[in-house]
Amino acid sequence: MTEAPLVAGIELGGTKCNLILARGPDAILEEKRLPTERPAETLAAIEAVLDGWRGFAAIGIGSFGPVSIDRASGDYGRITSTPKPGWANTDVARRIAARFDVPTGFHTDVVAAALAEARWGAAEGLGDLAYVTVGTGIGVGLVAGGRPVDGLTHSELGHVRPRRVPGDDWVGACPFHGACVEGLAAGGSIAARTGIAAPELPADHEAWLLVADALAQMLHAAVLTGIPRRIVMGGGVAVGNPHLLPRIREALKASLNGYVALPEVEDADTYVVPAALGNNAGPLGTILLGQQALGAH
Repeated sequence: MTEAPLVAGIELGGTKCNLILARGPDAILEEKRLPTERPAETLAAIEAVLDGWRGFAAIGIGSFGPVSIDRASGDYGRITSTPKPGWANTDVARRIAARFDVPTGFHTDVVAAALAEARWGAAEGLGDLAYVTVGTGIGVGLVAGGRPVDGLTHSELGHVRPRRVPGDDWVGACPFHGACVEGLAAGGSIAARTGIAAPELPADHEAWLLVADALAQMLHAAVLTGIPRRIVMGGGVAVGNPHLLPRIREALKASLNGYVALPEVEDADTYVVPAALGNNAGPLGTILLGQQALGAH
């Protein structure tokens, strides 16, 4: 069997960057973690680490977003309208690719995690899935045929506006949309609504039903894209509160109301599952982004 190519992977997160030099989960040569500070300092620190690594044939970058993934666009490779101070319109992919002159794959961090869960994790053997992260923010990565679902831009299903539960008129916490799914169900939104951080919020608190309802409506939309053969849930809120996933499954089943009459979807316990790779999903996914970029050349 031909050995997989060596790739330098960069998971650029809102608070930290995970760098990895690997061929896959069983062949990790180097790992490094850096704080995400201002763009100039952060990108220079990333480049310094990669300068010390040798032999990689490609680079994969999974970044917090939104990002521009359309290679025909003048702003391809940039972080675009992020609320993270100082990072809007920052060039990431083109700068890195020019510095190291190797094929470079670029996408969102959540799509990177989706690729890894499809190859080695909770959706192993399934090339079509949705990876949903529920933590500081909410993102959905869509993969079909083992590759990211690309078009004008990447999916931003975390910002769809759900139907509100009768009597719930809280304005939400998203700076762009107020009561979108992220504004209702992300970790910071739960804390803003209740005054209690999500990890400390009692399992029987009524807010969890509102969180599950909003998330289930987002998953309803993901199911109706026709793509996911499985939905994988990750992120601190989703996996750190074991009582939440059963509520999401129940609410999703009620929301779909039998419309997608497929056994894969109707068995909610095997259709909506927790992530298997944990914190390694994003970094390992960047290796796949780099390998796919190399294969496209």
